[in-house]
Amino acid sequence: MTVKLKDFKIGFDNAYYGTGRRKESIARVWLLTNTKKQIVKSKATGKEYELKDYVQRETNYLKVLYPLKLVGLEDKFGIYATVEGGGISGQTEAIMYGIAKALIKYNPDLRPVLKKAGLLTRDAREKERKKYGLMKARKGYRWSKR
Repeated sequence: MTVKLKDFKIGFDNAYYGTGRRKESIARVWLLTNTKKQIVKSKATGKEYELKDYVQRETNYLKVLYPLKLVGLEDKFGIYATVEGGGISGQTEAIMYGIAKALIKYNPDLRPVLKKAGLLTRDAREKERKKYGLMKARKGYRWSKR
C-alpha cells in the first residue's frame, strides 16, 4: 500500500512553475505557497517521496535548496517536483535549476542574484553519441597488425 504524500491542489493562484534539465534528466518543479512539504514524484516508479529521502545524500539535498537559501526564501515555499530520466545526481541538479526558474516567475527582481550565482545557465554537457565502427563514442576496437 502506497501513501499519497500530495494532499494539495496545484493552481495558478498558489504555485510557480519551472522546468529544469540536466544530462538525461527532466524535472518539472512547482513552488507552492500554501504548504511546507517537499515532495518528489518519480515517473519511473510512479511513487512520491520526501525530497530528503529521494536525493539520499545531504550534499544533494543542500544543492537542491541552494537557490531558495541564496535569496532567503527557504521557509516560504513548499516544493513539488516530478522527475524522469537520468540518475539521482542529474535529477538533483535538474530540480535545482527548475527551482531557480520558478523563483524568477515568483519575483523577476531575483534574476541578477540567481544569474550571478550561475543558477540560470543550463549545463549543456550531454553524453556523446556512439559512432559506427567504434565500440563507444570514441573508444575503438583493438587493432592488431597480424
